[in-house]
Amino acid sequence: MTKICFKEYDGTEHVVDAKDGESVMRVAIENGVPGLQAECGGNLSCSTCHGYLDQKFYDLLPKPDENEEMLLDGTIAPEPTSRLTCQIIVTPELDGMTVRWPESQY
Repeated sequence: MTKICFKEYDGTEHVVDAKDGESVMRVAIENGVPGLQAECGGNLSCSTCHGYLDQKFYDLLPKPDENEEMLLDGTIAPEPTSRLTCQIIVTPELDGMTVRWPESQY
């Protein structure tokens, strides 16, 4: 099973098992990871599941589409490796990925 690490702004880490095919946002919700609001439930209409990825894993993913880019541009603190976790689908290649939550989500 794919392991994903969620890192709170204060550095607290939560390593969880993730089922392939699920969104990273859903994995965080199902495992009770703090720091995720996911107000729209993964419908790509907010940015409250915003997270930062390491470049290695960012590069493995398909590029964000125009809607995701627009939402990321509206976040308080976007970084070059920002993604909406509702748009990241778990695959075995993402094993060991860390998702950091921005301070603005606390």
